[in-house]
Amino acid sequence: MKHRRLYTFLAAIALLLGIGFAIPEEPRIPVAGATSKDWNPKSFWYEPWGVSGVHKGIDVFAPQGRHVVSAVPGVVIYQGHLGIGGNVVVVLGPKWRVHYYAHLADADPSPPFLAKGAVLGLVGTSGNAAGKPPHLHYAVVSLIPLPWRFSSETQGWKKMFFLDPGALLQAGTKAL
Repeated sequence: MKHRRLYTFLAAIALLLGIGFAIPEEPRIPVAGATSKDWNPKSFWYEPWGVSGVHKGIDVFAPQGRHVVSAVPGVVIYQGHLGIGGNVVVVLGPKWRVHYYAHLADADPSPPFLAKGAVLGLVGTSGNAAGKPPHLHYAVVSLIPLPWRFSSETQGWKKMFFLDPGALLQAGTKAL
C-alpha cells in the first residue's frame, strides 16, 4: 500500500512537471508598443552593475505610465514592493520559468491566472530606478538548473538559472 501511494505521488509530480514544460512559452515584449530597439541587447549580464554586481535582465525603456503586460501566460506568485526592484510583479510561466517585472509605477495584475498580454501595471521609476529614465526591468529565471550555461564569469554559476530575456524575446518560439 505504501509503495502504491509513493508511485501515485511520483506519477502526479512527473505529470505536473511535464505539463509545465508542454505549455508553449512564445514570449512577447512586456511593454505595450515597445520594440527590440527599446533595450540594449548587451545589458544582460553586464558588469559592474550597482548593488547586484551583474545586471541579470534587460531594461525596456518607455514613457512613464505605459502599460506593462505579461510576456507569457502564467500565475502571479508575488505582487508588492521589493527594495531595489521597487514595485514588482512575479509570474510563474511555462517551462517552470519565473518572469520578474520591476520598477513599476503601479502594479495591479488580476491574479492569479494571467493570459499572455494581460496588463500587470505601468512603466515607472520605483526602487533603485528613481531619478533614472522610466523603464521596466525584465528578468527570467529558470527553476530547473541548466548546468550547461555555467560560466567562469562573475556570478557565472547563476547563469544556470538566469536566462537572457532579450534573447528569449528575439527567439520567439525557439527554446534556449
